[in-house]
Amino acid sequence: MSDFHTLELIGDPRGFATLWLNRPEKNNAFNAQMIRELIVALDQLQADPSLRFLLIRGRGKHFSAGADLAWMQQSANLDYNTNLDDARELAELMYSLERLKMPSLAVVQGAAFGGALGLISCCDMAIAADDAQFCLSEVRIGLAPAVISPFVVQAMGERATRRYALTAERFDGVRAQQLGLVAECYPAAELEQQVEQWIDNLLLNSPQAMRVSKALLREMGDGELTPARRRYCENTIARIRISGEGQEGLRAFLDKRPPTWQPRKKESRP
Repeated sequence: MSDFHTLELIGDPRGFATLWLNRPEKNNAFNAQMIRELIVALDQLQADPSLRFLLIRGRGKHFSAGADLAWMQQSANLDYNTNLDDARELAELMYSLERLKMPSLAVVQGAAFGGALGLISCCDMAIAADDAQFCLSEVRIGLAPAVISPFVVQAMGERATRRYALTAERFDGVRAQQLGLVAECYPAAELEQQVEQWIDNLLLNSPQAMRVSKALLREMGDGELTPARRRYCENTIARIRISGEGQEGLRAFLDKRPPTWQPRKKESRP
């Protein structure tokens, strides 16, 4: 996988990738280069049908402290059109992550401020250390969480987003779980062990079925029943039943054996 200056993109032989934010000396704060590199990395991941899922993580103590202060100072000296270009670049990143075909899991430790909540909200799932600190901090410096707001609202609801966007209060992993921003939170010392359990669980699932299910749920949106959605659901199950993985999964279930996509259990040593 490509070399980056602000990221690490690491493939795992089990068939997934981890995208590391890799500016630990800057607490993984965003700048223009990181945003561009994230877009490039997501384009590469999108084009790789062999990958089963993606983890997004931050090197060092923090997931991401939000926007880089030096980059924000530079932005303050730019005109409207140049700032608009920057906003469009950030929006492209968020939409690219939200539309990623494979499942995505954010793993959060330390600080997750500002735009970092956008990344977390764009992932299908997120887990966190219970002492992680989350904050929609933009109003403290005279800004607004504009580009990330649609995704944060989807993740934790309009009412909660209003509160935390307007107060800039910090909240921990336990509260993030209560709000629905993260699926689970764990003691910090157990986070790595829990990441491996999430990986093991995802590896049990049909790679094709996870992608199809993600596309299906995106199409369903708010769940409103319409004739078009009914036809989409009918066509989806018919197609996946006759697919290679669909057939293999059904045969394996009937034969009471693991399907071919599941990792083989390690043989016990004598």
